[in-house]
Amino acid sequence: INDRGVYPRPFQDRLPVWIAIGGTPQSAARAGALGLPLALAIIGGEPARFAPLFDLYREAAKRAGSDPAGLATSINVHGFIAETTEQAADDFYGPQAEVMNRIGRERGWGPTSRAHFDQSRGPTGALFVGSPEQVAEKIVAQHKIFGNDRFLLQMAIGTMPHAKIMKAIELYGTRVAPIVRKETAKPATAVTSPAA
Repeated sequence: INDRGVYPRPFQDRLPVWIAIGGTPQSAARAGALGLPLALAIIGGEPARFAPLFDLYREAAKRAGSDPAGLATSINVHGFIAETTEQAADDFYGPQAEVMNRIGRERGWGPTSRAHFDQSRGPTGALFVGSPEQVAEKIVAQHKIFGNDRFLLQMAIGTMPHAKIMKAIELYGTRVAPIVRKETAKPATAVTSPAA
């Protein structure tokens, strides 16, 4: 990979590089020590249990001389959006199960089931599957836990039909994102004029 071009070219002078992790403390500490942004992939379990990794990341950055406030963090998850929660779940379950079962065989996990899938898309689960309002609510709840700068929702899992993915992207942009932006906006700092 030496002396190879990167395309598309970044807008910045330096190529923005993130370290992606799947949940190991050593990887979180390494990203912090290197002063690089951290992308945390959460594909199973309860997301709240991953919060200590962000604490470890920020502490490692501080010990290495980086300002943790200047480092970006991201939550990366699987999910899908449709007009209704039931439609989103029905559309996403088959492709998600196929992919997770394939990965599971490689990693020694047991097979998934619809009951497990339904639990995982619940309020404290790792899947973001539902109506636009439900997914937005879950993103906001996770933001309160992690204080993340970015949120990446991977919807193109397995054999999802292209038209359904396009509709889900439209719903994400037109209905989910406005709610999330409003709910996670930092309050404006009041500007006061000097006393005359």
